[in-house]
This record gives sequence, C-alpha cells and structure tokens, in this order.
Amino acid sequence: MRWWAVANFVSNAGTWMQLTVQNLLVLQITGSAAATGLSMSVQAAPGLLLGTLGGAVVDRWPRKVTAAVGQALLGGVAVLTAVLVALDQLNLPLLMVLAALTGLIATVDGPACALLGNDLVKAEDVPSAIGVGSLAHSGGRLAGAALAGVTVGVLGTAAAYVANGLSFAFVACVIPFLKPVRRQELAKPAPAKPRGKGKPRDTGVREGLVFFARRPRLVALAGLNGISALFGRNYSLTLVVLVTGPLAGDAGTFSTVATVLAVGGIVGAVLGARLRRPGVRLVSILTLAGALLQVFAGLSPSIAVLLVLVLPMAIAESVADTAQNTVLQTDPPAHMRGRVLGAWSSIRTLWGLAAPPMLGFLMEVLGVRGALVAGGLLVATTVGTAFLTRGRRTAASAAVEEIVEAPLNEALKSRTARLPSPRTELETAV
Repeated sequence: MRWWAVANFVSNAGTWMQLTVQNLLVLQITGSAAATGLSMSVQAAPGLLLGTLGGAVVDRWPRKVTAAVGQALLGGVAVLTAVLVALDQLNLPLLMVLAALTGLIATVDGPACALLGNDLVKAEDVPSAIGVGSLAHSGGRLAGAALAGVTVGVLGTAAAYVANGLSFAFVACVIPFLKPVRRQELAKPAPAKPRGKGKPRDTGVREGLVFFARRPRLVALAGLNGISALFGRNYSLTLVVLVTGPLAGDAGTFSTVATVLAVGGIVGAVLGARLRRPGVRLVSILTLAGALLQVFAGLSPSIAVLLVLVLPMAIAESVADTAQNTVLQTDPPAHMRGRVLGAWSSIRTLWGLAAPPMLGFLMEVLGVRGALVAGGLLVATTVGTAFLTRGRRTAASAAVEEIVEAPLNEALKSRTARLPSPRTELETAV
C-alpha cells in the first residue's frame, strides 16, 4: 500500500503538470479559447458515453493487468504528444484525437486503479485506503502545478508531457509487485451468460445501470453530487471571479486562495482517512455545511474573511468526497464494483459538463455574489428538505408499525398458540 501511495503521488504530479500546460498549448496552437473548451469536452466525452462499459470491462478482466496496461497506454499517449510538440507537428485535429484517446483509456484505467488500491488492505481499512488516495491526489496536484511552471520555463512544454509519460511508466512498473490482501474478493472475469440465438451479447452494462438505479444510497449520492456540482463547489470558476471582481484582487491573490483550498483538501483527506463506516447521512451533512459556508463566502467583505471561510469549505468538500468514494467502492458486491464506478463516472462527467454553463448563467444574471449566495441556499434547502422528508417518512412508518402491525402480530401469535399442532394430535391419539 505504501508503494501504491507513492506511485499515485508521482502519477498525479505528472498529470497535473500536463493539465497545467495543456490549455496553454491549445491556445498556442489555435489562439482560440473556444478550442480550449472543446478539447476538454472531447477528453471528457468518453467518460460520459462509455463510463459504464469501461466499468464492465474492469469487472471482467484481471484487475492488476488492466490497471498496468491502462497506465502504460496513457504514458504512451503522453510521450507521443511530447514528440509531436517537440517536432512542431501537433495540430488541432491530432490534438483532439489524442484527447479523445486519453479519455477512452481513462474509462477503464480509472475504476481499475481505484479498486486495485482497495485490494491491498483489509476490508476494515478500505476507508483509510481511499483517504490515502485522496491525500496522494491533493499532494500530487500541488506538486504538479508547482513543477509545471519550472519545467516549462526551463525545458519547454514538451517536457511536461514527457514527465507525465514517465510517471505513468513508474506506476505500470510498480503494479506487478503489488500483493493484494483480500484475494478471495477480487473481481474475476465474470462467466458469460448463455444467450439465445440472435440475441445480442450481454456486456454487463445494463446490469450495472439497473443495479445502480435500484440502490437508494447510490441514487442519493448521485443527487447530492449533481446539485453540488451545478450550484456550488466549482470554486475555481466562481471564486476567481469573486476575487478579481468585487474583492478587487489580482492573479496573485487568487493564487493564495487556491493554495488555501488545496491545503484544505489535504487536511480533509487526512481526516477522511480516519473514517470507518461513512454513509450518505455524513455526505449530506457535509454538503449542507459546505453550502452554508458558500453563502457566507459570497457575502465576504474582504479577502481576509474569504480566506477564513474557504479553508473549512475545502475540508468539508474533501471529507465528503472521501466518504462518498467509500460508499461507492464498498456498498456494491465485489463483482459489481467496476460497473458501479463506471456508472458513477458517467454521472459525474454529465454534472461536470453542465455545471460551468449553469454557473456562468447565474453569474451573468445575479452577479458572482448573487450566484454564490443563491446556489448555496438552493443546495442547503434541497438537502434540508430531504432530511425532513426522510424523517417524516421514518416517523410515519414507525407509527404504522405501532398502531397496525404490532397488534396484528400479537393477535396472530395468540391465535396460533391456541391451535393444536399435528404433532400434539398424533401424541394424544397414540
């Protein structure tokens, strides 16, 4: 697990180095901000359209092999991009093809790597393993963003892609030496179901979607994630407008805010790693707390007040993400976890694509302060209403059980006790 945590940190640092310079590269090639957004959408599209299929692949194929091959392929795409940049042969069509290929590989690689980390620890330590993964992600994000500027300034844009390719190669080399603890629970290739003549081959996609839709906990998590994405949590978009607009800050000021957000993410990952049995209730409470903090952040009179508020905002978001991932990766049975994560990938991608336009529209209509306040109140109201509705439903069920079911059960029990059993009649006759 320690080796896997180190590999995750190195991989995330390389990924964030590449992501930091990728938008700049698109702008250098095209000079168009619209093309930059298009490249991000093209890379996200496979996750939206094929996420569940990728999860089904993870459930059917050996996990270590799947993760190692996925990491090697992603590294190859990064190195190929670096070569094209160095030779000045990268154009917009090639860039779009490489972005789509990266997104396609990630639909399988993402769930495989997430579940592989859980296989390295005992069942009771899975929440801690997920928290360690979040910590590696947050730390890698900080390191990658910091190293990107130095690497590009000294060695050029292609060097960031080379570094990312090497980070993937490092992970691919570590995976064969990992020793899963819970071998009996590992997802094995599922046996193919018999199919009638002329019927299409079952890929397991429909089964995964049906399973997800029938689990109230998973549906509740999808709803919480959706409303948070649409009306909050997109702090890289809303807070940069707040800092550079009403609060009269500059890029350096927002860099400070972003650093505090990153530190809060790390603290939240450490706290999340201490969770033992998190559930939807904890995610709901943290979502509610984050929404209320967002309202106060929208009303911040100064940068100093905003900095005080964004730290607990980031902590609440990070702990909620860790708890959410724990439920997603432990609630389904082992043979369904890849498909559940695949379905979740599609849902999150949908929210991720819809959120920026929604927040942009709110900021145009209400201003950035109004968007933060209105979005936070909407999230808080929705979560609070869900709590009250669930509480009333639980109270009503308890009342029905006390008034109707309990007396009925007692009556049936007493009548049953007075009836002679066949054994008693037989003994009397003998």
